[in-house]
Amino acid sequence: MTVKVFIDGAAGTTGLEIGERLADRDDVTLLTIAEERRKDAAARAEALNAADAVILCLPDDAAREAVALIQNGTTKVIDASTAHRTAAGWTYGFAEVEPARRAELASATRVSNPGCYPTGFLALVRPLVRAGLLAADAPLSVNATSGYSGGGKAMIAAFEHADVPDATDTAFRIYGLGLAHKHVPEMQGHAGLAHPPIFLPAVARTYRGMLVEVPIHPVWLKGKLADVREALVEAYRGSPVVRVDTDDHPLLTLEQAAGTDRLELYAFGNEETGQIRLVAALDNLGKGAGGAAVQNLNLMCGLGETAGLRL
Repeated sequence: MTVKVFIDGAAGTTGLEIGERLADRDDVTLLTIAEERRKDAAARAEALNAADAVILCLPDDAAREAVALIQNGTTKVIDASTAHRTAAGWTYGFAEVEPARRAELASATRVSNPGCYPTGFLALVRPLVRAGLLAADAPLSVNATSGYSGGGKAMIAAFEHADVPDATDTAFRIYGLGLAHKHVPEMQGHAGLAHPPIFLPAVARTYRGMLVEVPIHPVWLKGKLADVREALVEAYRGSPVVRVDTDDHPLLTLEQAAGTDRLELYAFGNEETGQIRLVAALDNLGKGAGGAAVQNLNLMCGLGETAGLRL
């Protein structure tokens, strides 16, 4: 028996990534609707209710609408929008972020797929807070750079087509200058922090890839670099997706995890100052989006956790 899956928003950037990971699998059957009926509510409702699991690759309001269209008690939902990432009744779909999360996902029917930036941030920060190494009331900042595909079709066009509005030929730009990015509540809530981190996002002229950095001042840290590394290694021991590298002098690049669904974590420090620099490398379309959704689908439906993933 195969799992019937409907991707609502399959034509978008994330939807296409998910479709590619599911297309050749014999344990999954993809349900589709005709192109001319793609925005027809009745056609969508039929597909949503016929599926064993649906993956929503939609804007927030459309995702909420899709959930409301499901009238049965059996269809499982993975929402890749930000609509339900801090909502009650939804399981946060980051299998590695808490020790019991895999088991929770195996029985969940409503799962919110994490954001790409929060994935890197939480992977670095949450184990340290949970272990008592990092104070929950620490005033943190997170500096992160993504490939331009993370901005969806509009940003892709701005970087690839010179004749569209807001077209840019820059190599690097910062954004989110109002300090009210939609990922901040997700970061704060799931990390267990008392204060929202200062989020400093940027986009570079490369299609995919991401680096997320979190500097830690020693006044907020109960331990040294060795303790931080040990906590990260222990948190992800045995994970097929998350890798902790303890090399002191690696070459880190924005694209190093591009094209994969893995998550690479690093911790560096200065013995004299006690300062720590945490770094995560991932693909914004992989573990930051489509890969995470497929991993969640596998866990929710009792399939092999890494089936379809690019590791």
